[in-house]
Amino acid sequence: MSRVTELNDLFRETFLTGRVVLTEGIRALSPEDREDVITYVRGFDGFTSDNDPYGEHDFGAFNLPGVGRVFWKIDYYDTDYRCLSPDPSNPQVTRRVLTIMLADEY
Repeated sequence: MSRVTELNDLFRETFLTGRVVLTEGIRALSPEDREDVITYVRGFDGFTSDNDPYGEHDFGAFNLPGVGRVFWKIDYYDTDYRCLSPDPSNPQVTRRVLTIMLADEY
């Protein structure tokens, strides 16, 4: 497992070391459905060569009954969240942003 994968899993599972963005569609869900989505993202383990070709665990998609298709994506920024990170494997120069959205918002 690469260092980027480890850091992405840590962030996705704990929401520590970065920012989480919920789109309008996710925020408009009932509190129960929103919590179900967040719980599913935190425990996501459906990584395959099709949805994770680089093995970084930076994207996932799933269907949730009553909600529909959900996407999540991790992006890498510098410490000011202004530019792309120069090295996503180095937590000293990288901040992660996890965006959770309904598939039709993509």
